[in-house]
Amino acid sequence: MELPGLGRHCAERACRRLDFLPLKCDACGEVFCKDHIRYDDHKCGSAYKKNVQVPVCPLCNAPIPVQKGEIPDVVVGVHMDKDCKYNPAQQKEKIFTNKCLKPGCKRKEMMKVVCEQCNGNFCIKHRHPLDHDCKGSSHPISKAGYAALMRASQTAFKSTEAIAVPSNGNRQHNRCR
Repeated sequence: MELPGLGRHCAERACRRLDFLPLKCDACGEVFCKDHIRYDDHKCGSAYKKNVQVPVCPLCNAPIPVQKGEIPDVVVGVHMDKDCKYNPAQQKEKIFTNKCLKPGCKRKEMMKVVCEQCNGNFCIKHRHPLDHDCKGSSHPISKAGYAALMRASQTAFKSTEAIAVPSNGNRQHNRCR
């Protein structure tokens, strides 16, 4: 052997493998290979000191303290019978409660989406006044929407009739008289 002091033998009697990256058990202090480092794999007698698991109540998701020597299932059962703060009504609380008022639409939203003109509650698809045939006022309140409607109406007006405005301010049609 070239380097006899390198590595350690596994403390498991059936293994005794020479391991160059040995692992020390944090409960019993023995050195093991990667195959026997778990408490169950080397039947650790001191595992109870380190292998502590805290059961969680399946109803309220609260950790339940278990004393040494108690059976976790019994302790969780006692908690569920006496101390559990589980509220079944809280689980049944609906999230999507705001129904769209557009006729024929059955969508519901988590938050209210209120139209600023008619104060109706609508889904995301029908939130704009033009999408739900709003009867609140004659033009949209937002400046961007109003500007878009004005541009559209001016474009339609210009395409139907060509109007020339002379410098004196009188409107004349571009037709021969």
